[in-house]
Amino acid sequence: MMKTSSQLEKTYDTIIRNVTLIDGSGAATNVSADVALADGRIKHIAAAGAMHDWQATHQVDGSGKVLSPGFIDVHTHDDTNVIRQPEMLPKLSQGVTTVVVGNCGISAAPVSLQDPHSIPPDPMNLLGTAAAFSYPTFASYVAAVNQAQPSINVAALVGHTALRSNHMDKLDRAATDDEIAAMCAQLSEALTHGALGLSTGLAYGNAINAPTSEVMALAAPLAAAGGIYATHLRSEFADILEAMEEAFRIGKHARVSVVISHMKCAGVENWGRSGEVMAALEQAQRYQVVGCDCYPYTASSSTLDLKQVTDTIDIQVTWSEPHPEMGGKMLAVIASEWQVDLLEAAKRLQPAGAVYHCMQDDDVNRILSHPATVVGSDGLPNDPLPHPRLWGAFPRVLGYYSREQKLFPLAVAINKMTGMSAERFGLKERGLVRVGYWADLVLFDADTVRDAATFTDPMQPADGIEAVWVNGVLSYRGGAEKAATGDRAGRFLARQ
Repeated sequence: MMKTSSQLEKTYDTIIRNVTLIDGSGAATNVSADVALADGRIKHIAAAGAMHDWQATHQVDGSGKVLSPGFIDVHTHDDTNVIRQPEMLPKLSQGVTTVVVGNCGISAAPVSLQDPHSIPPDPMNLLGTAAAFSYPTFASYVAAVNQAQPSINVAALVGHTALRSNHMDKLDRAATDDEIAAMCAQLSEALTHGALGLSTGLAYGNAINAPTSEVMALAAPLAAAGGIYATHLRSEFADILEAMEEAFRIGKHARVSVVISHMKCAGVENWGRSGEVMAALEQAQRYQVVGCDCYPYTASSSTLDLKQVTDTIDIQVTWSEPHPEMGGKMLAVIASEWQVDLLEAAKRLQPAGAVYHCMQDDDVNRILSHPATVVGSDGLPNDPLPHPRLWGAFPRVLGYYSREQKLFPLAVAINKMTGMSAERFGLKERGLVRVGYWADLVLFDADTVRDAATFTDPMQPADGIEAVWVNGVLSYRGGAEKAATGDRAGRFLARQ
């Protein structure tokens, strides 16, 4: 680990000194170290103090702080925001250096809306208005990301619902053979230009009528390209085991790895079933590569879905197209004010968004701590009152779940947000603090890091994130400042 005298003559871009290094591998080796960066990569790692006379343009004293890989948010809906709002402060401020977009069957590309003046099909409207969908090919999206140069890296899945909207006159039916062939051609183009794979959102109204055979046919090009299949299951409620079995069948058919998105046991009648759910995943792991992601909260957030309207949980309306004044209110309160039942109130609010307080702590704990689980925020950046996971998911894992609840050691928490995520999604030379790897790094205070975002005040940067580097560039300063530096060094990451 020690360097020769000839290496001392070089001036590095940055040296971060005296840090507690947790490298993202999951190993509990809290090494005190100095780390030198140059040309966007990690050039040297040495014992703390060994670089005392090394030269660098920027020198950072990390005494008392942890240095880890930058966090990889594997489940986001930042597709259009990385271009329209490239500073990406909600993610950068919590230590995220890479986002995976295109989840739940919805992606910004390739998309050609049949009526560019209409509201995008639900749930594609979560990504913005029709004006946000201006990437008819995946290649055009890649070019737009690189031209915008967001502050974080971007990797992308292709959405099944997005493909359906390109080629079908109605989405409430199965696709024809010709429509499937057209969708496959677009997916193949995307894979050629570095897409990670295919995502589905089979629970949503515009995809639920797609039979398993349609998805199997679409997944066929993935294996040759080394792609993956990520799925928002057809059900996260009573039929979750059957929905998981469908996902595993699709993965086996296509001979690709499967990622179950935001694994949960949703709905009161489903509480307590996480043991059998994760046992089913473990059983599938005996025969194929499967895993899941999870966000660290007991509430979900999406569009206001009439199928999920119930009086057994609290439902908070976050936005409404016809009734924007109702944003922030509970659905039950709105129904009472209008003197109608919950379902009628939800119908009047359409299209709308909602937070559903639909999970139980024990189930979230069991899923989040499972060895197959990585962390994704599933944040909705275009929501005027977003779920706090948009700003707080990763610090919450570090502070609340690891430090306070002791659900897992800090090294395991970091591995779930870095090394394991990079391996699962094929992000080469990311996710670990290794010589030669890209210098995506976060410096944080393990004693104070925590999520500050709440359901009533969700747009709050985390505490305890001291600094974030993306491709070797200091992109965020924490402490009292809590601000982006303005130096954006993100790029599109193709599947490797």
